[in-house]
Amino acid sequence: MQGLTATLLRGTWYMALPGSRVKAGTTVARTLLGEPLLIGRDKAGAVFALRDACPHRGIPLRYGSFDGETVTCCYHGWRFDRTGTCVEIPSLREDQQVDLSKIRCGALPCVERNGLVWIYFARAGEAPSGDQAEPPAMPVFADVDAPTLGIVLPFPCSTDHAAFGLMDPTHAAFVHTSWWFKKKASKLRPKEKAFEPSPFGFRMARHALPPQNIAYKLLGADVTTEISYRLPGLRIEEIRGDRNSVVGLTAITPVSEGETEVHQLFWVSMGWAKALRPLLQHLMTVFLDQDRVVVVQQREGLVHDPKLMLINDADTQARWWMRLKSEWQEAEAAGRPFENPLKPMVLRWRS
Repeated sequence: MQGLTATLLRGTWYMALPGSRVKAGTTVARTLLGEPLLIGRDKAGAVFALRDACPHRGIPLRYGSFDGETVTCCYHGWRFDRTGTCVEIPSLREDQQVDLSKIRCGALPCVERNGLVWIYFARAGEAPSGDQAEPPAMPVFADVDAPTLGIVLPFPCSTDHAAFGLMDPTHAAFVHTSWWFKKKASKLRPKEKAFEPSPFGFRMARHALPPQNIAYKLLGADVTTEISYRLPGLRIEEIRGDRNSVVGLTAITPVSEGETEVHQLFWVSMGWAKALRPLLQHLMTVFLDQDRVVVVQQREGLVHDPKLMLINDADTQARWWMRLKSEWQEAEAAGRPFENPLKPMVLRWRS
């Protein structure tokens, strides 16, 4: 937990990027979990993910071309379809018999849901057949609903330390420099929240939000929220009133064992919010960048492998995260289903 790198879980779905980043007939090169990938969208609009290396001489396929149906390697013109299967080798003569179906660059299960591209990373020895459990859906909104707002920033830290920041209930008043958070830092108040296990994680049980907050009044009356955290690195917050709803997703996507991308996305039922997108995304970037700066500073200390100390109850969620990861790895090693080890609990802190 205290190192510069983290164990990256497999046998699960990762949010790769917003679907809007991949136009029809184009591809995008990405590195996820240390693996180079080529993510594309065919002419029919379906997304796919290939391993970004030609099996002939190993050159990345991203240097080639895509005609909306097949990817062509820039070196010798070998062509691959969206399943990663070779469909043409131009240098072959008519009398040379080669079973092209056995030549594959490798494809990963890839789906689009809620306007996001999800990729499944199989466990060692697991056939990536595409019949794995589906990635999570955003509550309230339909699968075809794309996020209203979204940003992404690179974080030079492991997924573990990025996750700890997501579920840290006490740092905001000190890290975020707006007048509102500085005001809160001088008036820390006792908090008490009920938590319970959820699929592949835990959640802060639904509770009412302060009626005096003007922002919540835009959602109507009886505004409540529920916040869930789940492996491999997702925070989903649903805020619901009697007139409108907002769902926020923070997705921690590992580039490597020590590098992470943090996506923040919001689905908003109020149509007028789209007109404020540039302003809201600027504010989101400023806010998230303050968290990024802190992990940059934290890395300076972690380089020296200091002894770290967690306290109850403010750091309990970080402990839970590591217990969940340990159970995931133990279940994988034993070949058994994941069993959530957490129990309902009320946590108390000041913030």
